[in-house]
Amino acid sequence: MSLIRPFKGLRPVAGRAADVAAPPYDVLNTEEARQRAKGREWSFLHISKPEIDLPEGTDPYSDEVYAKGAANLQAMVEQAVLARDTQDCYYFYRLIMGEHEQIGLVAVASVADYDSNRIRKHEFTRPDKEDDRVRNIDALNAQTGPVFLTYRHSQVIDEIARQVTQTSADVDITADDGVRHTLWAVNVPAQVKKLTETFDAMDCLYIADGHHRSAAASRVCAARKASNASHNGQESYNYFLSVIFPDNQMKILDYNRVITDLNGLSVEAFLEKAATAFDVEVSASAVSPTQNGEFGMYLKGGWYRLNIHADRVPVDDPVASLDVSLLADQLIEPVLGISDPRRDKRIDFVGGIRGLAELERRVNSGKMAVAFSLYPTRIEQLMAVADSGNVMPPKSTWFEPKLADGLVSHVLD
Repeated sequence: MSLIRPFKGLRPVAGRAADVAAPPYDVLNTEEARQRAKGREWSFLHISKPEIDLPEGTDPYSDEVYAKGAANLQAMVEQAVLARDTQDCYYFYRLIMGEHEQIGLVAVASVADYDSNRIRKHEFTRPDKEDDRVRNIDALNAQTGPVFLTYRHSQVIDEIARQVTQTSADVDITADDGVRHTLWAVNVPAQVKKLTETFDAMDCLYIADGHHRSAAASRVCAARKASNASHNGQESYNYFLSVIFPDNQMKILDYNRVITDLNGLSVEAFLEKAATAFDVEVSASAVSPTQNGEFGMYLKGGWYRLNIHADRVPVDDPVASLDVSLLADQLIEPVLGISDPRRDKRIDFVGGIRGLAELERRVNSGKMAVAFSLYPTRIEQLMAVADSGNVMPPKSTWFEPKLADGLVSHVLD
């Protein structure tokens, strides 16, 4: 079984991509999706967030929501807004955000290799979120939200990407947020064969984002395999929809922290305790860390620069040496008393795309007492954690730009 393989993508017909493309299902809440889809009959949000077409207050996990998503998908096929390719293809997918550009390969990846950890994980999943994606896949009989994978870059793949992306694109649209999405179908047999062989020769792939989608695909595969007396391993449910980017093109932004209170401490006492593990300096301007071990802190209308003491950084531990771990282990837990950031309501997380001004706003509003800016986790650190078989702390990585939903879906035959 190949690590990846081409497939017959379900995608917008010519001229419809801009009508269909939508943000990923998990970056908008129901009301935001309802507003974003207003006046856009063919937005993929009608499939990925189908509760927007049902009365307000509808439980997004009710049976009628999944059924509505399936009906909406069927309608888009019947109305010839979406059509399926007639031959197996790969697709190169280019994202441009400002000066940043990255080119990935849309493919379906092996569930068996996910199950054996050749496709490596770095996060825990939540059962309720897995259940939602399982029900979504089963209802649609398709995977519509791609898993975001990465690999150690390859000159062979770079060269094929260069050749393909110099030809006319099948899709070239710019989303509301200014991100440009361009897609090329790859169906030249020699190129398809070379891509498959090059990926097959790799030791592994890494999940960057999409742990719940890949876990759900594995569960769907197991269930369908168990109920299929003729199972042979080549069925479409043995693979999951993916977009695979080279590691040297990935863009990870900071994932910052805001906290509601100082755990009963005065500002002076808090700063004194922080100084046991960090050098603490007042800063005249907002602090955007420029290296690992450096942190910004916004407190009482002023910025501070924190540098962790070298003897506080664990050696040869890919998880404990992450900046998100250092801040948690040396300050947030021992001083602020937050030991479970997954569940503690005193801490919140702010993606770096929102900027340092958002940290200032949250504290200045009075709802938060202190904010921390972090240096972004590096892709090599993510890979090291995955290679070690461990998991990263919650909210360790914020990837930009985001993939669009709806440009290519994988139908389960």
